[in-house]
Amino acid sequence: TMRRVTRRMVPFLMTLFFVNFLDRTNLAVAALNMNKDIGINQSVYGLGAGIFFVGYLIFEIPSNIMLHRFGARVWLARLMLSWGLVAAGMGFLRTPEHFLVMRTLLGITEAGFFPVVIFLLYLWFPFCYRAKTVATFYLGLPIAQVIGAPLSAGLMHLGNTLGLAGWRLMYVCEGLPAVLLGVM
Repeated sequence: TMRRVTRRMVPFLMTLFFVNFLDRTNLAVAALNMNKDIGINQSVYGLGAGIFFVGYLIFEIPSNIMLHRFGARVWLARLMLSWGLVAAGMGFLRTPEHFLVMRTLLGITEAGFFPVVIFLLYLWFPFCYRAKTVATFYLGLPIAQVIGAPLSAGLMHLGNTLGLAGWRLMYVCEGLPAVLLGVM
């Protein structure tokens, strides 16, 4: 039974973690061209990179309260949908102010993702299986780091060859999987 639950649940949660981390870290790849296109200087970029965590910190506890109110499945779907829309919306930035607002919103919408996943693992796996399952879930992080940067760079290059700003295409293409996974 545990093998069956693990095969069904853990790869999906690892995929969610991959998308989560990709949406959080693609900023560094996008900065290569985005900063110049919309007039972001180093201090605004640094503020935008850090302001993500302010929204994340402030809304993590309210998100966990809502988790208990709506249930893990519904709340995880809501998190995925909202953060996917915000992440894809980063492709439509026009000003440094938009950048700061969208990074704050991304932090707010991603707040609570990790606790929801840990809560789900707590519900589905007995104590003796949890450490191995959480460790397997954490494999989504190095996979995102190994695959994420080349994927982001490839999307940027593709956008540039299609006549778009590559960073815009990258944000949209990397935000939409979160929306689709939220529906799933």
